[in-house]
Amino acid sequence: MDPLVRAVEEAVGGDAPRSELAFAKINLALHVLGRRTDGYHQIETLVVFADYADVVSAAPSEDGRMHLSVRGPFAGNLTEGTPPGQNLAIRAAAELLRVAGKRPPQPARLTLTKRIPIAAGLGGGSADAAATMRLLDREWGLGLTEPELNRIGVHLGADVVMCLASRPLVARGIGEQLTPVTGIPPLPIVIAHPGVAVATRDVFAALPAGDRTPLPSLPTKFASLLEVIFWLRQARNDLAEPAVAVNKAAGSAVRALKRDPDCLFARMSGSGAAAFGIFVTLEAAERAADRLRQARPGWFVTAAMTRGA
Repeated sequence: MDPLVRAVEEAVGGDAPRSELAFAKINLALHVLGRRTDGYHQIETLVVFADYADVVSAAPSEDGRMHLSVRGPFAGNLTEGTPPGQNLAIRAAAELLRVAGKRPPQPARLTLTKRIPIAAGLGGGSADAAATMRLLDREWGLGLTEPELNRIGVHLGADVVMCLASRPLVARGIGEQLTPVTGIPPLPIVIAHPGVAVATRDVFAALPAGDRTPLPSLPTKFASLLEVIFWLRQARNDLAEPAVAVNKAAGSAVRALKRDPDCLFARMSGSGAAAFGIFVTLEAAERAADRLRQARPGWFVTAAMTRGA
């Protein structure tokens, strides 16, 4: 059975039409070009999404109020570390309620099955918000267009706009200016997270000042997996060193993946501490994931495929 189908069935008992997947975001490369006058940073990042996801499901609310319950392997981290009202899924639902205006929909009881590690550089919270917006737009029959959803999403966070798309893209500005990318094949990867949380705000604060070069030009189509690797070796993740400066353990997943004999390329994703390693086949990635789980039993480790375009 497809692992995502299994995840949905475990989360909502097979009621797939009333559920939405929140795909893990992978920053294949992330260049921070400089600091803007408003204090935000100008970035360019090549983003893909893995077929590993949280699941958001909806059911009618018995008391006429919005509710969110969280379960899954990382539920405790989220409920313990997120102040009331700050969960991005609930904020996304509140924004859609506001947009509904004079046509108030039936409030829903939302369930978030949390499978993506928290504060890992995998965009889990943003993906949850995006999935909630897509789900409730469908459940409530709002019929919002992609630009309308994006305008709502950007107020929740630039990464939410990327996650609404959930397809290969280059994001610029603070991450809200999206250019869809084609010609990227699905990539067999291992995602590894050593279990340490690194706050994005702290990582950006540790980033040395200065202007940096943009992403290398992307080909119209990558001819092979090796061509993808060659391009990635010319690109960077400018947040990797600052993440390690904030927490030395943030670099441990990249080092572990690079030591695997079958790993072609490894890099930190986003502000870390999760990392991805690229392999020739999904079977090779699964074998490497098994080896890493045995060596690091306390880590989150999974093999996955990225969604190509």
